Amino acid sequence: MCTEIAKKESAHEPVLLEEIIGWLRPERGGVFLDCTLGPGGHTKAILEASPLTRVIGIDRDLEAIRLAGERLATFEEKSLPFENRFQAVQAGFEDLTAILSDLNVGEVQGIVADLGVSSLQLQSSERGFSFLSDAPLDMRMDRSRGFTAADLLNRLTERELADLIFEYGEERGSRKIARAIIREREREAITTTRRLADIVARALRVRGRWRIHPATRTFQAIRIAVNDELNALRCLIPAAVSALVRGGRLAIISFHSLEDRIVKRGFQIESGRCLCSAELKESKHISALSFGRGASGRDGRTSIEIDSNDEVVCSDCGACKRVAILTRKPIRPSPREVERNPRSRSALLRVCERI
Repeated sequence: MCTEIAKKESAHEPVLLEEIIGWLRPERGGVFLDCTLGPGGHTKAILEASPLTRVIGIDRDLEAIRLAGERLATFEEKSLPFENRFQAVQAGFEDLTAILSDLNVGEVQGIVADLGVSSLQLQSSERGFSFLSDAPLDMRMDRSRGFTAADLLNRLTERELADLIFEYGEERGSRKIARAIIREREREAITTTRRLADIVARALRVRGRWRIHPATRTFQAIRIAVNDELNALRCLIPAAVSALVRGGRLAIISFHSLEDRIVKRGFQIESGRCLCSAELKESKHISALSFGRGASGRDGRTSIEIDSNDEVVCSDCGACKRVAILTRKPIRPSPREVERNPRSRSALLRVCERI
């Protein structure tokens, strides 16, 4: 078991780790929340920063919960002033407020979220996140519920598929890909990663060697839809801000423009900037691409309690002056980190502070 943990740990390096520790300041102690626990890289660094820190880690992936629990077992022992310094909970962003209430945690000093798919999930070929090996098309972060990628591919209409791949994957060849998927599934249901990747490559007429696989954007789009990632992110930001103590900080790492745009706008709304026209335009896409789910609205604000001391700027979009944005532009990894950890090359970090 120890060998398995060491192998997976060596393959996973937390992105922008020094920057996260620098912004969250865990050396001061307090309760922190890791909303994307994964193998526990960020959590481990926060716990090691001070014996007076406690981290609550949440993740939808039960395998990640298990691995992080084994890796961080020494921090689960009783250590004053906390009953235990580390606790893992299987849950999604939408459960954040309920989790803190169940654990009787009023406010936290810092929150980190490292979005997207983890190295652990990509390396687990049976999960279907990657086209590097042939596997069932699953892509669910929580395999106990929801529809799979195969379900989605074999159910949606050609137009729905084209819209999904274009909006969530920013793939210009989305119509060609959707048309090819419909044609191929009429012959036989599409159920494996290799077959989908081959269909996309043929549809885009990409031959020979390539730097980035032509199916990359399509796989991203399907994964986002299967896990409802963008709506979940919209719910996370206001809930996280509400959970912060005054002076507490929220740090979010995104990996593509769709996520970063939501984080940027979410922070702007929470800083008191009204974005009604932009949010209304975006909400139309959310409704069109919810695929049977109830769209969660702009950011889940309806379920978030606003402090009476917070300055409400716009009641229509929910703009409320609750944070100060600390990063005018997103922070990117250093060339040294990118060389050491290629996964970090597209990472974007934004940080805000509760006021």
